Amino acid sequence: MYAALATTVLVLHFCYLAYLILGGFLVWRWPKAFWPHLAAAIWGLLVVTVPLTCPLTVAEHWARRKAGQSVQDKGFIDVYIENVLYPERYTHLLQVLVGMIVVFSYAVAVVRLRHRRAARTLP
Repeated sequence: MYAALATTVLVLHFCYLAYLILGGFLVWRWPKAFWPHLAAAIWGLLVVTVPLTCPLTVAEHWARRKAGQSVQDKGFIDVYIENVLYPERYTHLLQVLVGMIVVFSYAVAVVRLRHRRAARTLP
């Protein structure tokens, strides 16, 4: 049961990362999605700039210990992303790229929202 829980938390972590990277594009269609995504983006920024441990990492490690599995002292990205999907030397570059994707998605969302509002005010 704990092994399944650890796997579920792992999947949630991947979903969070996908939402962090792509969630700003949801704002293009659903402007109310801005606030939840902004909270996720701020948390992501804090985790990479301030030495914080993600609660999902803590939950996964707890479940793995309960399941009798070995637990590394590393975080989710260090274990499952770095050196698996890209070499470690590109970490900073990819963090900047993710930031640029989020800012771009928000910039386009602002333009689209202004355009939508302007279209409503036309007689």
